[in-house]
Amino acid sequence: MEQLTLIKEHLRQNQVAEAIDALDALLQSDFPHKDQVYYLRGNAHRKQADWRHALDDYQRAADLNPRSPAVEARRALLDILEFYNKDMFNQ
Repeated sequence: MEQLTLIKEHLRQNQVAEAIDALDALLQSDFPHKDQVYYLRGNAHRKQADWRHALDDYQRAADLNPRSPAVEARRALLDILEFYNKDMFNQ
């Protein structure tokens, strides 16, 4: 879990590329909490305004753990995008 703490610090310091690289490495490993990794990677993609990848990662996290905060994050992001950017889905 120390790895996730370091990744969260990268995100807090807006070091998004570093966070995504570290999260990708965790997904390639036998890290047991992949739902948390997908949730954090979704947050990182959201910070980059990469809505499609953020939604995909939130969905993967929710599929692995229906009680993940990714469920609410995905719903909120969809609400925002539907309100502000209806054309996002046509890319």
